[in-house]
Amino acid sequence: MSGTLYIISAPSGAGKTSLVKALLAADAGVRKSVSYTTRKPRPGEQHGREYHFVEVAEFEAMAARGAFLECATVHGNRYGTSREWVLEQTGKGQDIVLEIDWQGAAQVRRLHPQVVSIFILPPSLADLEARLRDRAQDGDEVIRQRLAAAPGEIAHFEEFDYVIINDDFSRAALDLASIIRAERLKLPRQRLRRPEFFDRLK
Repeated sequence: MSGTLYIISAPSGAGKTSLVKALLAADAGVRKSVSYTTRKPRPGEQHGREYHFVEVAEFEAMAARGAFLECATVHGNRYGTSREWVLEQTGKGQDIVLEIDWQGAAQVRRLHPQVVSIFILPPSLADLEARLRDRAQDGDEVIRQRLAAAPGEIAHFEEFDYVIINDDFSRAALDLASIIRAERLKLPRQRLRRPEFFDRLK
């Protein structure tokens, strides 16, 4: 039995993290992979909850021994997903969400073509800037860097299976939950999840 691996990507400020939190609260059958990062914690973030915060040397050592399913440099910081944890969880039948950027998404797709990928788009770049400033987590220089990178990140949306436009949070959260539910109802996954039921039909 194998769980489904989902990728959720977006430019910074599009609402990806908030949408994933809403999904986890609404669907007990989904778990989020906690990435490793060299980024410093923001106010309120905890090691092991939002991220595993590590020093650059430790991150590079993990990358060298193949510990990451994917890793990328985003806005000057390194991010990576634990290969062992993801394969262990999906092997148990657990659905897993990876909240990663388009670079990491491309790496995972090459290794696991069956992955389901979802891209979150903001209504506009002006909305994106407003959200980055309203959340008050980053200084002006970091915000400028993220806004400068956003068009290049957005350009990769066509590589994804699904696209959600986050112009209304409640509707976007429902859209995300609906994708997960619809994917579970596909025949190959239904057969994996309920083999005894389909055996009785023969």
